[in-house]
Amino acid sequence: MGKDPLPDEEIAAHLAELPGWEHEGNTITRAFDIRYHGGVALIVNVADTERIVGHHADIDLRWDHVRFRITTHDAGHRLTDADFDLAARIDRIAAAHQAQAHNS
Repeated sequence: MGKDPLPDEEIAAHLAELPGWEHEGNTITRAFDIRYHGGVALIVNVADTERIVGHHADIDLRWDHVRFRITTHDAGHRLTDADFDLAARIDRIAAAHQAQAHNS
């Protein structure tokens, strides 16, 4: 997966394909409502995928939701195709765990 920093137009195009993900600085982020133990299981499944693809999100687990923050560290903390690929994978895993879009 490409690890070259993306221009703003490509970031916007990728975000249009990933509803729920938000562009914050040099990251994309999304939270899912899921109770604590379900969140732990979700994180374990995401971590297994991250190990396989060689790309990792920063993960924040709370009692009622999980937040993922993604950037490519070895591209100078810039967004790359790898970030959006991981986001799509996280969406599929979250759906399998019946996690819901987080209501702030």
